[in-house]
Amino acid sequence: MVSEHAPQPAAQVLVASNRGPVSYTLSEDGSLDAKRGGGGLVSGLSAVDDKMWVCAALGDGDREAVRRGVGEPGVRMLDIDADVHADAYNGIANSVLWFVHHLLYQTPVEPVFDAEFRRQWASFEAYNRAFALALAEEAGEGAAVLVQDYHLVLVPGMLRELRPDLRIGHFSHTPWAPVDYFRMLPDDIAEQVLRGILGADRAAFLTRRWADAFISCCTKILGGTGRTRVGVHGLGADADFLRRRAHEPDVDERMAALREQVGPGRKTIVRVDRTELSKNIVRGMLAYRALLDERPEWHGRVVHVAFAYPSRQDLAVYREYTAEVQRVADEINAKHGTADWTPVVLHVKDDFARSLAAYRLADVALVNPIRDGMNLVAKEVPVVSDHGCALVLSREAGAYEELADDVIVVNPYDVSATADALHEALTMADDERAERTERLAEAATALPPQQWFLDQLEALRQG
Repeated sequence: MVSEHAPQPAAQVLVASNRGPVSYTLSEDGSLDAKRGGGGLVSGLSAVDDKMWVCAALGDGDREAVRRGVGEPGVRMLDIDADVHADAYNGIANSVLWFVHHLLYQTPVEPVFDAEFRRQWASFEAYNRAFALALAEEAGEGAAVLVQDYHLVLVPGMLRELRPDLRIGHFSHTPWAPVDYFRMLPDDIAEQVLRGILGADRAAFLTRRWADAFISCCTKILGGTGRTRVGVHGLGADADFLRRRAHEPDVDERMAALREQVGPGRKTIVRVDRTELSKNIVRGMLAYRALLDERPEWHGRVVHVAFAYPSRQDLAVYREYTAEVQRVADEINAKHGTADWTPVVLHVKDDFARSLAAYRLADVALVNPIRDGMNLVAKEVPVVSDHGCALVLSREAGAYEELADDVIVVNPYDVSATADALHEALTMADDERAERTERLAEAATALPPQQWFLDQLEALRQG
Protein backbone atom coordinates (compact mmCIF):
# COMPACT_ATOMS: atom_id res chain seq x y z
CA MET A 1 0.00 0.00 0.00
CA VAL A 2 1.02 3.66 -0.37
CA SER A 3 3.01 5.14 2.54
CA GLU A 4 0.90 7.07 5.02
CA HIS A 5 3.44 9.91 4.74
CA ALA A 6 2.87 10.29 0.99
CA PRO A 7 0.79 13.27 -0.22
CA GLN A 8 -2.89 12.48 -0.48
CA PRO A 9 -3.41 11.31 -4.09
CA ALA A 10 -6.11 13.15 -5.98
CA ALA A 11 -6.39 11.68 -9.46
CA GLN A 12 -9.77 10.04 -10.07
CA VAL A 13 -9.13 8.99 -13.69
CA LEU A 14 -5.74 7.61 -14.67
CA VAL A 15 -4.37 6.34 -17.97
CA ALA A 16 -1.20 4.26 -18.23
CA SER A 17 0.62 3.72 -21.52
CA ASN A 18 4.17 3.25 -22.72
CA ARG A 19 4.05 6.43 -24.81
CA GLY A 20 2.60 9.53 -23.22
CA PRO A 21 0.83 12.61 -24.56
CA VAL A 22 4.05 14.65 -24.70
CA SER A 23 7.65 13.96 -25.67
CA TYR A 24 10.78 16.06 -25.23
CA THR A 25 13.75 16.69 -27.51
CA LEU A 26 17.04 17.93 -26.13
CA SER A 27 18.41 20.74 -28.30
CA GLU A 28 22.10 21.45 -28.87
CA ASP A 29 21.88 24.50 -26.60
CA GLY A 30 20.54 22.32 -23.77
CA SER A 31 16.95 23.47 -23.99
CA LEU A 32 14.03 21.05 -24.06
CA ASP A 33 11.40 21.21 -26.78
CA ALA A 34 8.02 19.63 -26.05
CA LYS A 35 5.91 17.94 -28.72
CA ARG A 36 2.31 17.11 -27.90
CA GLY A 37 0.45 14.17 -29.35
CA GLY A 38 -3.18 13.60 -30.20
CA GLY A 39 -5.54 10.66 -30.48
CA GLY A 40 -8.43 9.14 -28.61
CA LEU A 41 -6.81 8.97 -25.19
CA VAL A 42 -5.70 12.61 -25.31
CA SER A 43 -9.11 13.90 -26.37
CA GLY A 44 -10.92 11.54 -24.00
CA LEU A 45 -8.91 12.58 -20.97
CA SER A 46 -9.40 16.25 -21.84
CA ALA A 47 -13.10 15.74 -21.11
CA VAL A 48 -12.58 14.67 -17.48
CA ASP A 49 -11.28 16.35 -14.31
CA ASP A 50 -8.82 15.08 -11.68
CA LYS A 51 -6.82 13.08 -14.20
CA MET A 52 -3.31 11.69 -14.45
CA TRP A 53 -1.42 10.11 -17.34
CA VAL A 54 1.42 7.78 -16.37
CA CYS A 55 3.91 6.99 -19.16
CA ALA A 56 7.52 6.04 -19.74
CA ALA A 57 10.39 8.36 -20.60
CA LEU A 58 11.28 7.06 -24.05
CA GLY A 59 14.41 8.95 -25.03
CA ASP A 60 17.21 11.17 -23.79
CA GLY A 61 15.01 14.25 -24.00
CA ASP A 62 12.25 12.66 -21.93
CA ARG A 63 14.73 11.42 -19.31
CA GLU A 64 16.36 14.83 -19.07
CA ALA A 65 12.92 16.42 -18.62
CA VAL A 66 12.21 14.07 -15.70
CA ARG A 67 15.58 14.83 -14.11
CA ARG A 68 15.01 18.59 -14.42
CA GLY A 69 11.48 18.35 -13.10
CA VAL A 70 10.06 19.63 -16.39
CA GLY A 71 6.62 18.29 -17.20
CA GLU A 72 3.01 18.83 -18.12
CA PRO A 73 0.26 19.14 -15.51
CA GLY A 74 -1.43 15.79 -15.10
CA VAL A 75 1.41 13.78 -16.66
CA ARG A 76 3.84 11.61 -14.71
CA MET A 77 6.74 10.36 -16.80
CA LEU A 78 8.70 7.41 -15.41
CA ASP A 79 12.48 7.44 -15.84
CA ILE A 80 12.86 3.65 -16.02
CA ASP A 81 16.45 2.46 -16.54
CA ALA A 82 17.17 2.64 -20.27
CA ASP A 83 18.45 -0.95 -20.45
CA VAL A 84 15.42 -2.26 -18.57
CA HIS A 85 13.12 -0.34 -20.91
CA ALA A 86 14.94 -1.64 -24.00
CA ASP A 87 14.60 -5.23 -22.77
CA ALA A 88 10.93 -4.76 -21.93
CA TYR A 89 9.93 -2.76 -25.00
CA ASN A 90 12.05 -4.24 -27.79
CA GLY A 91 12.97 -7.59 -26.28
CA ILE A 92 9.54 -8.66 -24.98
CA ALA A 93 6.71 -6.33 -26.03
CA ASN A 94 7.69 -5.85 -29.67
CA SER A 95 9.67 -9.03 -30.33
CA VAL A 96 7.53 -11.55 -28.44
CA LEU A 97 4.02 -10.35 -27.52
CA TRP A 98 3.54 -8.41 -30.77
CA PHE A 99 4.77 -11.39 -32.79
CA VAL A 100 2.45 -13.79 -30.96
CA HIS A 101 -0.68 -11.67 -31.38
CA HIS A 102 0.06 -10.93 -35.06
CA LEU A 103 1.06 -14.52 -35.87
CA LEU A 104 4.41 -13.38 -37.26
CA TYR A 105 6.82 -16.10 -36.22
CA GLN A 106 8.63 -18.31 -38.73
CA THR A 107 7.98 -21.29 -36.51
CA PRO A 108 10.67 -23.69 -37.86
CA VAL A 109 13.32 -21.39 -36.40
CA GLU A 110 11.55 -19.07 -33.94
CA PRO A 111 10.68 -18.36 -31.19
CA VAL A 112 13.41 -19.67 -28.90
CA PHE A 113 12.61 -19.15 -25.23
CA ASP A 114 15.96 -19.49 -23.50
CA ALA A 115 17.92 -17.90 -20.66
CA GLU A 116 18.16 -14.59 -22.55
CA PHE A 117 14.40 -14.51 -22.89
CA ARG A 118 14.04 -15.08 -19.14
CA ARG A 119 16.49 -12.25 -18.45
CA GLN A 120 14.46 -9.91 -20.65
CA TRP A 121 11.21 -11.11 -19.10
CA ALA A 122 12.53 -10.06 -15.67
CA SER A 123 13.02 -6.56 -17.14
CA PHE A 124 9.47 -6.66 -18.49
CA GLU A 125 8.23 -7.46 -15.00
CA ALA A 126 10.28 -4.60 -13.53
CA TYR A 127 8.97 -2.19 -16.16
CA ASN A 128 5.35 -3.17 -15.44
CA ARG A 129 5.98 -2.96 -11.68
CA ALA A 130 7.25 0.63 -12.04
CA PHE A 131 3.92 1.56 -13.65
CA ALA A 132 1.90 -0.26 -11.00
CA LEU A 133 3.74 1.51 -8.18
CA ALA A 134 3.31 4.94 -9.79
CA LEU A 135 -0.40 4.37 -10.40
CA ALA A 136 -0.85 3.21 -6.81
CA GLU A 137 0.77 6.44 -5.61
CA GLU A 138 -1.20 8.77 -7.87
CA ALA A 139 -4.70 7.26 -7.69
CA GLY A 140 -7.34 8.68 -5.40
CA GLU A 141 -9.59 6.39 -3.39
CA GLY A 142 -11.74 4.28 -5.71
CA ALA A 143 -10.25 5.90 -8.82
CA ALA A 144 -10.67 4.49 -12.35
CA VAL A 145 -7.43 3.33 -14.00
CA LEU A 146 -7.32 2.52 -17.72
CA VAL A 147 -4.19 0.54 -18.62
CA GLN A 148 -3.26 0.45 -22.29
CA ASP A 149 -2.01 -2.34 -24.47
CA TYR A 150 0.38 -5.28 -24.63
CA HIS A 151 3.31 -3.38 -23.11
CA LEU A 152 1.52 -3.26 -19.76
CA VAL A 153 -0.31 -6.60 -19.53
CA LEU A 154 1.08 -7.33 -16.05
CA VAL A 155 0.06 -3.97 -14.55
CA PRO A 156 -3.57 -4.75 -13.65
CA GLY A 157 -2.64 -7.77 -11.52
CA MET A 158 0.23 -5.92 -9.82
CA LEU A 159 -1.91 -2.85 -9.19
CA ARG A 160 -4.78 -4.95 -7.80
CA GLU A 161 -2.46 -6.22 -5.04
CA LEU A 162 -1.31 -2.70 -4.21
CA ARG A 163 -4.68 -0.96 -4.38
CA PRO A 164 -7.72 -3.29 -4.16
CA ASP A 165 -10.01 -0.23 -3.94
CA LEU A 166 -9.38 0.85 -7.55
CA ARG A 167 -11.53 0.22 -10.63
CA ILE A 168 -9.02 -1.15 -13.15
CA GLY A 169 -9.50 -1.59 -16.89
CA HIS A 170 -7.14 -2.94 -19.53
CA PHE A 171 -7.51 -2.22 -23.24
CA SER A 172 -5.77 -4.24 -25.98
CA HIS A 173 -5.09 -2.26 -29.15
CA THR A 174 -3.75 -5.34 -30.95
CA PRO A 175 -5.42 -8.54 -32.04
CA TRP A 176 -5.42 -11.41 -29.56
CA ALA A 177 -3.81 -14.67 -30.62
CA PRO A 178 -5.86 -17.85 -31.01
CA VAL A 179 -5.21 -20.24 -28.14
CA ASP A 180 -3.02 -22.72 -30.07
CA TYR A 181 -0.69 -19.91 -31.16
CA PHE A 182 -0.75 -18.16 -27.76
CA ARG A 183 0.40 -21.42 -26.21
CA MET A 184 3.73 -21.01 -27.99
CA LEU A 185 4.64 -18.88 -24.98
CA PRO A 186 6.18 -20.82 -22.10
CA ASP A 187 3.36 -22.19 -19.95
CA ASP A 188 4.15 -20.05 -16.91
CA ILE A 189 4.50 -16.92 -19.02
CA ALA A 190 1.19 -17.53 -20.84
CA GLU A 191 -0.52 -17.88 -17.45
CA GLN A 192 1.22 -14.78 -16.11
CA VAL A 193 0.07 -12.66 -19.07
CA LEU A 194 -3.53 -13.81 -18.71
CA ARG A 195 -3.57 -13.40 -14.92
CA GLY A 196 -2.03 -9.95 -15.33
CA ILE A 197 -4.94 -8.76 -17.45
CA LEU A 198 -7.44 -10.62 -15.26
CA GLY A 199 -6.32 -8.40 -12.39
CA ALA A 200 -8.54 -5.83 -14.08
CA ASP A 201 -12.25 -5.45 -13.42
CA ARG A 202 -12.72 -5.15 -17.16
CA ALA A 203 -10.65 -6.22 -20.18
CA ALA A 204 -11.62 -4.59 -23.47
CA PHE A 205 -10.78 -5.16 -27.13
CA LEU A 206 -11.30 -3.52 -30.52
CA THR A 207 -13.47 -6.31 -31.96
CA ARG A 208 -15.56 -9.25 -30.81
CA ARG A 209 -13.14 -11.60 -32.56
CA TRP A 210 -10.19 -10.51 -30.41
CA ALA A 211 -12.30 -10.57 -27.24
CA ASP A 212 -13.45 -14.11 -28.00
CA ALA A 213 -9.85 -15.23 -28.60
CA PHE A 214 -8.85 -13.84 -25.20
CA ILE A 215 -11.76 -15.59 -23.50
CA SER A 216 -10.79 -18.83 -25.25
CA CYS A 217 -7.21 -18.54 -23.97
CA CYS A 218 -8.42 -17.89 -20.42
CA THR A 219 -10.85 -20.81 -20.59
CA LYS A 220 -8.39 -23.34 -22.01
CA ILE A 221 -5.37 -22.29 -19.94
CA LEU A 222 -6.86 -21.02 -16.67
CA GLY A 223 -10.38 -22.46 -16.65
CA GLY A 224 -12.16 -19.11 -17.11
CA THR A 225 -11.97 -15.32 -16.80
CA GLY A 226 -12.94 -15.15 -13.13
CA ARG A 227 -14.50 -11.87 -12.04
CA THR A 228 -13.15 -9.91 -15.01
CA ARG A 229 -15.75 -8.69 -17.48
CA VAL A 230 -14.82 -8.55 -21.17
CA GLY A 231 -15.99 -5.75 -23.47
CA VAL A 232 -15.62 -4.48 -27.03
CA HIS A 233 -15.08 -0.87 -28.15
CA GLY A 234 -14.39 -0.43 -31.89
CA LEU A 235 -12.34 2.75 -32.15
CA GLY A 236 -13.57 4.96 -34.99
CA ALA A 237 -12.10 7.81 -36.99
CA ASP A 238 -12.32 11.43 -35.80
CA ALA A 239 -14.35 12.85 -38.68
CA ASP A 240 -14.41 16.49 -37.55
CA PHE A 241 -10.65 16.65 -37.04
CA LEU A 242 -9.80 14.77 -40.25
CA ARG A 243 -12.07 16.80 -42.52
CA ARG A 244 -10.83 20.08 -41.09
CA ARG A 245 -7.16 19.09 -41.17
CA ALA A 246 -7.40 17.64 -44.69
CA HIS A 247 -8.32 21.04 -46.14
CA GLU A 248 -5.55 23.13 -44.63
CA PRO A 249 -3.02 24.82 -46.96
CA ASP A 250 -0.16 22.37 -46.38
CA VAL A 251 -2.38 19.47 -47.49
CA ASP A 252 -3.35 21.37 -50.66
CA GLU A 253 0.37 21.88 -51.36
CA ARG A 254 1.06 18.15 -50.93
CA MET A 255 -1.86 17.34 -53.24
CA ALA A 256 -0.40 19.50 -55.98
CA ALA A 257 2.98 17.80 -55.58
CA LEU A 258 1.45 14.31 -55.64
CA ARG A 259 -0.64 15.13 -58.72
CA GLU A 260 2.55 16.17 -60.48
CA GLN A 261 4.29 12.92 -59.50
CA VAL A 262 1.32 10.80 -60.60
CA GLY A 263 0.76 12.61 -63.88
CA PRO A 264 -2.47 13.75 -65.56
CA GLY A 265 -5.40 11.39 -66.12
CA ARG A 266 -4.03 8.46 -64.13
CA LYS A 267 -5.79 6.53 -61.42
CA THR A 268 -4.15 6.07 -58.02
CA ILE A 269 -3.86 3.07 -55.71
CA VAL A 270 -2.89 4.48 -52.31
CA ARG A 271 -1.51 2.83 -49.21
CA VAL A 272 -0.36 4.57 -46.02
CA ASP A 273 1.41 2.41 -43.45
CA ARG A 274 4.32 2.10 -41.12
CA THR A 275 6.85 -0.49 -42.33
CA GLU A 276 5.49 -2.84 -39.73
CA LEU A 277 5.79 -6.54 -40.57
CA SER A 278 2.07 -7.15 -40.06
CA LYS A 279 1.06 -4.43 -42.56
CA ASN A 280 1.95 -6.69 -45.51
CA ILE A 281 3.38 -3.95 -47.71
CA VAL A 282 5.58 -6.27 -49.77
CA ARG A 283 2.72 -8.57 -50.80
CA GLY A 284 0.67 -5.50 -51.67
CA MET A 285 3.40 -4.37 -54.04
CA LEU A 286 3.70 -7.88 -55.49
CA ALA A 287 -0.06 -7.78 -56.17
CA TYR A 288 0.39 -4.45 -57.96
CA ARG A 289 3.25 -5.96 -59.98
CA ALA A 290 0.98 -8.89 -60.90
CA LEU A 291 -1.70 -6.40 -62.02
CA LEU A 292 0.78 -4.75 -64.39
CA ASP A 293 2.20 -8.07 -65.57
CA GLU A 294 -1.17 -9.64 -66.32
CA ARG A 295 -3.20 -6.61 -67.41
CA PRO A 296 -1.05 -4.47 -69.71
CA GLU A 297 -4.02 -2.19 -70.36
CA TRP A 298 -3.11 -0.48 -67.05
CA HIS A 299 0.38 0.48 -68.23
CA GLY A 300 0.69 4.25 -68.03
CA ARG A 301 -2.82 4.55 -66.58
CA VAL A 302 -2.32 3.84 -62.88
CA VAL A 303 0.21 4.73 -60.16
CA HIS A 304 0.71 3.02 -56.82
CA VAL A 305 1.26 5.81 -54.28
CA ALA A 306 2.83 3.98 -51.35
CA PHE A 307 3.76 5.64 -48.09
CA ALA A 308 5.83 3.24 -45.97
CA TYR A 309 7.00 5.14 -42.92
CA PRO A 310 9.90 3.50 -41.06
CA SER A 311 9.00 1.71 -37.82
CA ARG A 312 11.13 0.06 -35.12
CA GLN A 313 14.33 0.50 -37.07
CA ASP A 314 16.37 -0.51 -34.01
CA LEU A 315 15.24 -4.11 -34.72
CA ALA A 316 17.12 -5.83 -37.55
CA VAL A 317 14.09 -7.65 -38.94
CA TYR A 318 12.31 -4.32 -39.42
CA ARG A 319 15.32 -2.74 -41.16
CA GLU A 320 15.44 -5.72 -43.50
CA TYR A 321 11.72 -5.45 -44.22
CA THR A 322 11.99 -1.74 -44.98
CA ALA A 323 14.83 -2.48 -47.42
CA GLU A 324 12.71 -5.17 -49.11
CA VAL A 325 9.85 -2.68 -49.62
CA GLN A 326 12.26 -0.32 -51.37
CA ARG A 327 13.77 -3.16 -53.43
CA VAL A 328 10.40 -4.36 -54.76
CA ALA A 329 9.31 -0.80 -55.59
CA ASP A 330 12.55 -0.22 -57.49
CA GLU A 331 12.12 -3.53 -59.31
CA ILE A 332 8.60 -2.64 -60.47
CA ASN A 333 9.73 0.79 -61.66
CA ALA A 334 12.73 -0.67 -63.51
CA LYS A 335 10.60 -3.29 -65.27
CA HIS A 336 7.54 -1.24 -66.17
CA GLY A 337 8.46 2.44 -65.86
CA THR A 338 8.79 4.74 -68.84
CA ALA A 339 10.15 8.21 -69.39
CA ASP A 340 6.85 9.78 -68.35
CA TRP A 341 5.38 7.10 -66.04
CA THR A 342 6.68 5.97 -62.65
CA PRO A 343 4.47 3.02 -61.64
CA VAL A 344 5.33 3.19 -57.90
CA VAL A 345 5.72 6.50 -56.08
CA LEU A 346 7.23 5.47 -52.73
CA HIS A 347 7.69 7.86 -49.82
CA VAL A 348 9.38 6.76 -46.61
CA LYS A 349 9.51 10.03 -44.65
CA ASP A 350 6.56 10.41 -42.29
CA ASP A 351 4.37 13.33 -43.34
CA PHE A 352 0.81 13.48 -42.03
CA ALA A 353 -0.24 16.28 -44.38
CA ARG A 354 0.95 14.22 -47.36
CA SER A 355 -0.95 11.18 -46.05
CA LEU A 356 -4.16 13.22 -45.92
CA ALA A 357 -3.48 14.52 -49.44
CA ALA A 358 -3.17 10.93 -50.65
CA TYR A 359 -6.43 10.00 -48.89
CA ARG A 360 -8.19 12.80 -50.77
CA LEU A 361 -6.71 11.79 -54.13
CA ALA A 362 -7.10 8.02 -53.88
CA ASP A 363 -9.21 6.13 -56.41
CA VAL A 364 -8.38 2.89 -54.62
CA ALA A 365 -7.07 2.35 -51.08
CA LEU A 366 -5.15 -0.86 -50.41
CA VAL A 367 -5.26 -2.02 -46.77
CA ASN A 368 -4.11 -5.65 -46.70
CA PRO A 369 -2.58 -6.44 -43.29
CA ILE A 370 -1.69 -9.96 -42.29
CA ARG A 371 -3.41 -9.13 -39.02
CA ASP A 372 -4.39 -5.83 -37.41
CA GLY A 373 -6.20 -4.88 -34.23
CA MET A 374 -8.31 -2.33 -36.11
CA ASN A 375 -6.46 -0.33 -38.83
CA LEU A 376 -7.59 3.27 -38.75
CA VAL A 377 -6.32 3.97 -42.29
CA ALA A 378 -9.21 1.86 -43.58
CA LYS A 379 -11.58 4.11 -41.64
CA GLU A 380 -9.87 7.43 -42.37
CA VAL A 381 -9.68 7.20 -46.17
CA PRO A 382 -13.48 7.12 -46.76
CA VAL A 383 -13.93 10.07 -44.39
CA VAL A 384 -11.40 12.27 -46.23
CA SER A 385 -11.85 11.10 -49.85
CA ASP A 386 -12.79 13.90 -52.28
CA HIS A 387 -14.50 11.84 -54.98
CA GLY A 388 -15.08 8.42 -53.45
CA CYS A 389 -12.54 5.66 -53.02
CA ALA A 390 -12.84 1.90 -53.50
CA LEU A 391 -11.42 0.12 -50.45
CA VAL A 392 -9.56 -3.18 -50.87
CA LEU A 393 -9.45 -4.57 -47.33
CA SER A 394 -7.91 -7.65 -45.72
CA ARG A 395 -10.35 -9.87 -43.87
CA GLU A 396 -7.71 -10.04 -41.12
CA ALA A 397 -8.01 -6.34 -40.22
CA GLY A 398 -10.20 -5.59 -37.22
CA ALA A 399 -11.95 -2.92 -39.30
CA TYR A 400 -13.28 -5.67 -41.57
CA GLU A 401 -15.93 -6.56 -38.96
CA GLU A 402 -17.51 -3.11 -39.33
CA LEU A 403 -16.78 -2.31 -42.99
CA ALA A 404 -17.18 -5.69 -44.74
CA ASP A 405 -20.39 -4.88 -46.65
CA ASP A 406 -18.84 -2.08 -48.72
CA VAL A 407 -15.26 -3.20 -49.34
CA ILE A 408 -13.56 -5.59 -51.74
CA VAL A 409 -12.33 -8.27 -49.36
CA VAL A 410 -8.97 -10.03 -49.79
CA ASN A 411 -7.04 -12.87 -48.22
CA PRO A 412 -3.80 -11.02 -47.37
CA TYR A 413 -1.60 -13.95 -48.39
CA ASP A 414 -3.17 -14.36 -51.86
CA VAL A 415 -1.23 -12.06 -54.17
CA SER A 416 -3.09 -13.16 -57.33
CA ALA A 417 -6.51 -12.56 -55.77
CA THR A 418 -5.34 -9.18 -54.47
CA ALA A 419 -4.27 -8.23 -58.01
CA ASP A 420 -7.76 -9.16 -59.22
CA ALA A 421 -9.27 -7.10 -56.41
CA LEU A 422 -7.20 -4.08 -57.45
CA HIS A 423 -8.51 -4.43 -61.00
CA GLU A 424 -12.09 -4.69 -59.71
CA ALA A 425 -11.57 -1.59 -57.57
CA LEU A 426 -10.02 0.40 -60.44
CA THR A 427 -12.93 -0.44 -62.75
CA MET A 428 -15.71 0.21 -60.21
CA ALA A 429 -18.36 2.62 -61.52
CA ASP A 430 -18.09 6.15 -60.14
CA ASP A 431 -21.59 6.20 -58.63
CA GLU A 432 -21.11 2.85 -56.88
CA ARG A 433 -17.75 3.97 -55.54
CA ALA A 434 -19.27 7.19 -54.18
CA GLU A 435 -22.18 5.35 -52.55
CA ARG A 436 -19.89 2.81 -50.92
CA THR A 437 -17.59 5.55 -49.65
CA GLU A 438 -20.51 7.37 -48.03
CA ARG A 439 -21.61 4.21 -46.20
CA LEU A 440 -18.03 3.40 -45.20
CA ALA A 441 -17.53 6.89 -43.77
CA GLU A 442 -20.69 6.52 -41.69
CA ALA A 443 -19.59 3.15 -40.29
CA ALA A 444 -16.03 4.36 -39.75
CA THR A 445 -17.08 7.26 -37.54
CA ALA A 446 -19.69 5.46 -35.42
CA LEU A 447 -17.50 5.62 -32.31
CA PRO A 448 -15.18 8.64 -32.51
CA PRO A 449 -12.08 8.65 -30.29
CA GLN A 450 -13.35 10.78 -27.42
CA GLN A 451 -16.58 8.79 -27.13
CA TRP A 452 -14.59 5.56 -27.43
CA PHE A 453 -12.62 6.51 -24.33
CA LEU A 454 -15.57 7.85 -22.37
CA ASP A 455 -17.61 4.70 -23.09
CA GLN A 456 -14.83 2.59 -21.58
CA LEU A 457 -14.63 4.84 -18.55
CA GLU A 458 -18.39 4.67 -18.01
CA ALA A 459 -18.46 0.88 -18.40
CA LEU A 460 -15.62 0.54 -15.88
CA ARG A 461 -17.31 2.81 -13.33
CA GLN A 462 -20.65 1.03 -13.66
CA GLY A 463 -19.05 -2.24 -12.68
